[in-house]
Amino acid sequence: MAIFEVTVENFERDVLDASQPVLLDFRAAWCGPCGLLAPVLREIADERPDLHIGTVDVDEQTQLAQAFHAAAIPMLVLIAGGKPLAAITGARPKQELLQFVDRTLQQADSASVK
Repeated sequence: MAIFEVTVENFERDVLDASQPVLLDFRAAWCGPCGLLAPVLREIADERPDLHIGTVDVDEQTQLAQAFHAAAIPMLVLIAGGKPLAAITGARPKQELLQFVDRTLQQADSASVK
């Protein structure tokens, strides 16, 4: 699946109301680590149809960046069921990102069962 651009206008529809978990990538064009992370996220998007990946340009979408307290980028926020579950910062290897996603979703599933 392709990575999509997240804006204030499509945030509710494409992120909060999404039927699948969404991994938001808060980034900027001038951010070196963000550029390193981009191909990793494209690989994950191709391999994980159960996960949507959206990018938020912090310079263009300041309202979203402020709402999520995106002080350090890249910052990844996993959202499921309309709620932010967890966030991590920094460029990470693909395997670490996949573990973050899977572990966070498993913890959220376990918490909702109780």
